[in-house]
Amino acid sequence: MKRLIYVLVALSLLAMLAPVAAVSAQVECDEDYVVQAADWLSKLADKYYGDAAAYWAIFDATNAAGGDYTTLASPDMLEIGNKLCIPSAADAEVLLAERGMEAAPAAAAGEGYTIALVAKHTGNPYFDKVDQGAKEAAAELGDTFIFQAPATSDVAGQIELIDALIAQKVDVIGVSANDQDALVPVGKKAMDAGIKFISWDSGVAPEGRLVHEAAASHEMIGRVEVQMLADMIGYEGQIAILSAGATMTNQNTWIEWMKEELKDPKYANMELVAVVYGDDDRQKSLNEAQGLFKSYPDLKGIISPTTVGIAAAGKALADADLCGKIALTGLGLPSEMAEYIKSGCCGAMALWNPIDQGYTTIYLGHALAAGDLTPAAGETLDAGRMGKLAIVDLGDGDLTIFQGPPFQFDADNIDQWASVY
Repeated sequence: MKRLIYVLVALSLLAMLAPVAAVSAQVECDEDYVVQAADWLSKLADKYYGDAAAYWAIFDATNAAGGDYTTLASPDMLEIGNKLCIPSAADAEVLLAERGMEAAPAAAAGEGYTIALVAKHTGNPYFDKVDQGAKEAAAELGDTFIFQAPATSDVAGQIELIDALIAQKVDVIGVSANDQDALVPVGKKAMDAGIKFISWDSGVAPEGRLVHEAAASHEMIGRVEVQMLADMIGYEGQIAILSAGATMTNQNTWIEWMKEELKDPKYANMELVAVVYGDDDRQKSLNEAQGLFKSYPDLKGIISPTTVGIAAAGKALADADLCGKIALTGLGLPSEMAEYIKSGCCGAMALWNPIDQGYTTIYLGHALAAGDLTPAAGETLDAGRMGKLAIVDLGDGDLTIFQGPPFQFDADNIDQWASVY
């Protein structure tokens, strides 16, 4: 399973190498910098040059430096301990000029757009990290950013917030949908008012939005989770799925692809016995996990494709002294799952970077507001440090941008990421 994930990540990295520029100027390292937890290039560029968009100067200088400096495959793939070459401000200007860029903020204050993101609910650490990435991108672009969410995973609460944003006449609204169909009318209302209405994380039905930002291919996410669990239980035994909400688009699509993957003859001795929903509520998810233990005493594994659910399942396994007896995988935040991975309650899990998801979504919203995207299949979004991302049509006008493949976390690498997100 590791081999599959690493191959997918490698392919993603190769795809992102296109923007790498050959450095012809003589550049010296004004300062050496060793990457710490929670560092990213745009943050360092803002620190050294007062311009987050100048991160390409550090990227190009480090790759040109050679020696014991790290060779960076992509500006968004830093690892703790990487050695970076920080060029002087003057050299940074030269490097940026070679890329046809200027060492200046992308947009002056007051010239940007107002972009609002609406999450599924408050209190979810995943969305806190989306907020962090979105703020980073808004600062680079000179946009005004608003982040809101209802107190619970309630579509009525999302509609109320969106109606208020329409009245405020914001430029862009992006929502992680609690119900893909129920949000269509308010999405159309926003678009009729001239607002660019998009979805991210969990999609609105295509007729109710312009384009959807997805962290990774739904098929890939669903299939990978089954593959990870199968490796853990030896392709044999009863399994269950602890999902978030029954009306959440992304959850349901991933589960359909899990079921599709399970049709492969190699899973003939694995049986999906239940799909339960914790509504992304910690206590309810904990209760549902405990209910699975009681209802299925021969249960061998659980997949939880939700950061709240997998953490609750880890706690339930630990509390019941079932770590190592019932395998656990899914989609989790390293910061929340480190203790369960180290203790053996969760053998491995996957996730993309939610900071990158917030960052990408703001760049998407900005490009739509600026008229740089129609959007249409085949168009390319220039997504800052995320590189160039293509818009694809998944069928019947379902326009989507994919952030990249998920990454696998296990006992070998969890400490490196637990302090990051």
